[in-house]
Amino acid sequence: MRRRSDRIALKKATNLSTNSDLSKEARRLNVNLSAMSEKALEKKLAESKAELWQRENSNAIKAYNHAVAEYGCFAEEYRTF
Repeated sequence: MRRRSDRIALKKATNLSTNSDLSKEARRLNVNLSAMSEKALEKKLAESKAELWQRENSNAIKAYNHAVAEYGCFAEEYRTF
């Protein structure tokens, strides 16, 4: 996954509450909670942005799909494949 955040951005301390059993297990297995949380947050933000884009553009997508269904794809008659 391509990182969207600035790789040289300063780190900011953040309080994070987690299940104590999960925290203990992560510590025992040397899981970097900061790095893991950052990756999960990046993934969730990308998903949320994609969902927002789709909602904001749903009318245009419907209109385009309707036009393709009615008229076909642009220059479809010239396709050789």
